[in-house]
Amino acid sequence: MEHDVNNTKPVSTTVASANNHQLSSDERTSLIENNGIDIITEAERTAQPSDLFWPWFAANVSVFGISYASFVYGFGVSFFQALIVVVIGVTISFALCGIIAIAGKRGSAPTMILSRAAFGVYGQKIPGIFSWLMSIGWETFLAIMATLATATVFTQMGWSGGTTTKIVACLIIAAMIVSASVAGYHIIMKVQSILTWITGTLTIVYILLTVRHIDFSIIMQRPAGSLTAVIGALVMVMTGFGLGWINIAADWSRYQSRQASAGKIVAWNTAGGAISPILLIATGLLIVGSNPELVDGIAADPIGTLATILPTWVLLPFLVTAVLGLVSGAVLGIYSSGLTLLSLGVKVSRPAAAGIDGIILTTGTIWVVFFAQDFLGPFQSFLITLGVPIASWAGLMMADIALRQREYDEQALFDPRGIYGAWDWASLVVMGVASGIGWGLVINNFAEEAAWNNWQGYLLGPLGLGGRDGDWAWANLGVLCALVLSFAGGYLLRRRKVARQEKRR
Repeated sequence: MEHDVNNTKPVSTTVASANNHQLSSDERTSLIENNGIDIITEAERTAQPSDLFWPWFAANVSVFGISYASFVYGFGVSFFQALIVVVIGVTISFALCGIIAIAGKRGSAPTMILSRAAFGVYGQKIPGIFSWLMSIGWETFLAIMATLATATVFTQMGWSGGTTTKIVACLIIAAMIVSASVAGYHIIMKVQSILTWITGTLTIVYILLTVRHIDFSIIMQRPAGSLTAVIGALVMVMTGFGLGWINIAADWSRYQSRQASAGKIVAWNTAGGAISPILLIATGLLIVGSNPELVDGIAADPIGTLATILPTWVLLPFLVTAVLGLVSGAVLGIYSSGLTLLSLGVKVSRPAAAGIDGIILTTGTIWVVFFAQDFLGPFQSFLITLGVPIASWAGLMMADIALRQREYDEQALFDPRGIYGAWDWASLVVMGVASGIGWGLVINNFAEEAAWNNWQGYLLGPLGLGGRDGDWAWANLGVLCALVLSFAGGYLLRRRKVARQEKRR
């Protein structure tokens, strides 16, 4: 029988006992959050939908968003086509995160615990492993980028950007990320609200300083692209933003009041996540559209290239904006990866789980920055590959949310003998099939650096999509395909089972 995080009582005891036996009142009111995979008590469900704006805005206000303009233009679309693609793609992708966040309100537990309703108490560990790898991997990547960005900007300012700078930057950045994630939900929400104002203000300053580099006469010369190009760019934008966060969305809504409006949760989640990327990419479309020579540089070194069009005096505020944006994103990821680690059965407290993931992040950052920068390409290739099964998980999870009309059976989320069972084979089979199809419709974006991962894209040729070198190859169609197929499969194959579960409540 499965036990809870502290392994002190069987989970088949009452829900009230499962909620309260491991945390004293002092622990629940301490500055450091001790709730792990626990069901959040009624007294602690005090958050409102508008509170979701702050963490999602702060995590997505990175100037790296500007660099996406070069990728969108890479599909051969015009400025107005690109702008429409960005507005629609980013908004839809974060709206999907908002749908997953509804589960957090219904169940008041972490995302991967709630997905036990769709996959079974033990079956959840399969998508859980993918989720943990993707979360810890991308947040390590953000820490690496923040460290390298510091060295790049210091060099452009005429200061030393060598080993000492990298060491200090790495330690400070890792300390910020780990300390916030260990402190937990309440501290993170306060910090993110502050960072929203700081990074938002500095980003506006950066945008104003780049206005003089915008030339609409050049921008309007860009020819319109084909329908294939527009769809490809749209899918790429969707997979690059909200779908990258979808596996942790309910972690930030689990403190929502049960009376909170599901529609408002989706709306605030969408607004917080989408507003900043839309504005940043739109700015990038103007800058890159006016200065085509920046395209190659932005793709290779976003921070360094974007800094070249700024006056020297503003480089330090620009660095602060870039680093804080990356740190904000990494904090959300490391906090959630700790919760996922607990859902996989690791028997430690939540702060300890966040600390473990923080050690992995710090070690990975040091290794790549100082010893193996050539590993960065293969590392990203591996993480992008994980996006396909996570998209499949998201489709199945959204189908499960759509099918359920009642709140989750909290006790059954921890009991393999409960209504959700140990394994949901329909979900697992759908995930396997959809992932197989999805991998066949994506390519390895780092073919030279990670030749071992060039096995993907095997369906692009047979399906008449131009093969691995065709127009559709860079569109990440497989991610969207895995999500849609999984939603349809989960909805059709599991609706009777979910209906029976609802009746047993």
